[in-house]
Amino acid sequence: MSHADFQLIIWLGFAVLITLVWSVITYNKLVHLRNLINESWSNVDTELRRRYDLIPNLIEVVKGYAIHERNVLESVTKARAEAMNYSGPQNEQASRENQLIHSIKDLLAVSENYPELKADQQFLKLQRELVNTEDRIQAARRFYNGNVRDYNNLALSFPSSIIAGCFGFTRANYFEIEEAISRAVASVFSEHSKNQSQNRLI
Repeated sequence: MSHADFQLIIWLGFAVLITLVWSVITYNKLVHLRNLINESWSNVDTELRRRYDLIPNLIEVVKGYAIHERNVLESVTKARAEAMNYSGPQNEQASRENQLIHSIKDLLAVSENYPELKADQQFLKLQRELVNTEDRIQAARRFYNGNVRDYNNLALSFPSSIIAGCFGFTRANYFEIEEAISRAVASVFSEHSKNQSQNRLI
């Protein structure tokens, strides 16, 4: 074996070693980021379930004043059940959550026609809890989506996409939902405060 052949073998071995080390590092990064996605989704799911738990109480309070708003009440109940029982991809979960958000917004809008409901302390308390829960959902959602972005950037970019493809690391789904509840509650609170001010003036 000539000196040139020996050097070639050394360089090839070195290249193989570098490739192997890079592959292991890339694989471990993908595993780490996928675990972060799963953990951060658990946080999102916890906050979503917190909202699911608030809705029956809100419905019961509204029923006490607006029993004739049957369609709105049934719409919220149905949307809650569909969102709560779904266990598929996050982007499909988001569409169900957005439907639930619109239903809750419609339920809150009902209070505009029922002054006593709008002034009910339990109703106001539940609205505040809904807003706080939505803030927590949005914070968890942003953290989750940040992890998805980092993971997808690595899994879908060349050459790390080769490792991702070999080991079954597929694209992760973002979770995009609306923030309509906070705006709806703010509108109700604003109107309630306005009415209180007018009553004091009278």
